[in-house]
Amino acid sequence: MRRFLPALAAAGLLLGTPVPGPAQGLGGGAGMAARLNDYPTAARADYVFACMATNGQGRDVLEKCACSIDVIASILPYEAYVQAETVLSMRQVGGERMSIFRSSAMANALVAELRRAQAEAEILCF
Repeated sequence: MRRFLPALAAAGLLLGTPVPGPAQGLGGGAGMAARLNDYPTAARADYVFACMATNGQGRDVLEKCACSIDVIASILPYEAYVQAETVLSMRQVGGERMSIFRSSAMANALVAELRRAQAEAEILCF
């Protein structure tokens, strides 16, 4: 199991830069605009398509799902979003080798941050 810790760390490095902590905040001015727009359009569209597949097809659901990804993007940097989605995907794969994605504190923290952002989006948008 120890040999997979470097793999998890390498995956984090490949997926993006370290996630800023709460003390670093969102910043202001141009930094805020860049922060809110760091999600690529394709990632936002993927989220909206999956959200609509779950919640129904309609204009009202489209608006709620678009609101949801906007709220998530305002809370969670894109790099952290990708890392959490990767952990969730790896948790779907069976086998002992993937247990690191189910049990490590780092993986659990990434998923917990995503879940918190999703919960806030649900409250604000649905």
